[in-house]
Amino acid sequence: MKLGNYIFSKTVTLCFLGIGALLLSVFASVVGTRWQLIVTAECFLILIVLAWLLYSWYVEQKKLCKLEQIANELPDKYLLGEVLPSPTNELEKKYFEIMKTVSRSAIGIVQQSQQEKEEYYDYVESWIHEIKTPLTACSLIIANDGDIHKLKRELKRADNLTESILYYARMRTAEKDTQIQKFSVAQVMDEAVKNQMELLIAAGIGVDVNGGFFVCSDAKAVRFVLNQLLVNCAKYCPHCHVTLTAENGNIVVEDNGIGIPSHELDRVTERGFTGTNGRCLGGSTGMGLYIVRELCKQLGINLLIESLQGHYTRISLSFNSLTKT
Repeated sequence: MKLGNYIFSKTVTLCFLGIGALLLSVFASVVGTRWQLIVTAECFLILIVLAWLLYSWYVEQKKLCKLEQIANELPDKYLLGEVLPSPTNELEKKYFEIMKTVSRSAIGIVQQSQQEKEEYYDYVESWIHEIKTPLTACSLIIANDGDIHKLKRELKRADNLTESILYYARMRTAEKDTQIQKFSVAQVMDEAVKNQMELLIAAGIGVDVNGGFFVCSDAKAVRFVLNQLLVNCAKYCPHCHVTLTAENGNIVVEDNGIGIPSHELDRVTERGFTGTNGRCLGGSTGMGLYIVRELCKQLGINLLIESLQGHYTRISLSFNSLTKT
């Protein structure tokens, strides 16, 4: 900071000092003080003001140089608020507190962004390993008997995995991708069952679809949720029976399969949680129900999972706040 700029920033203070010096001279003249003494006092006052300006400019310049040095040496600029020198006056304390608040907010945002980035990389890595299975199976089928039904089944598995990672990637911009419109839940349930028919038949699963109602939501996202639940049934509960029921603003997907251990029930929607069933089966990313949970949150759908190990698993999607009669 140039000395001229600093003096200009003190214009108001200097004006008041000048007015004060002028009034003091007038008062001294009125009371009969000799003009030589008045001039000497005024000169002495001017010297004091000049000395104060030079000293305060030097101190401020030194502080600014230190701040610039810290800022230049700091690789992550958002951390500047954490390494600022201690304030020396009340105004600086206020600025210091504001900078601390801004810096900590920035640190929190950066940490969250880095965590999301690492989680995304982890999922992509596990997804790549998982999608190798159906792709390898397709190659083997083509190289051997070329069974079209087996080939369709493996392609459907690859398609489901691709759709999952696409929805995971879109979750950050869900408000841009969401299309809210009125649709028939019965139709969406039928489409989901038809979409996963190859996997359900291969797993020996029977499906019943009952009921229906109309709702205002994202039909594509709801279809994905139902697809994921049916995929889980085919993956973890072969030879079971699945019932999809839509009534009173609720979709209930229930199977009579192996169920979920009670101590794992509260964790099945956590990111990356595979559980006992997933570890026994192998090749599970633990992301399916996590994506389902996040989509339900974004769409305002209440998700409830109930299960009794060895007997059933029941997943309810409540649209009560969205249904239209």
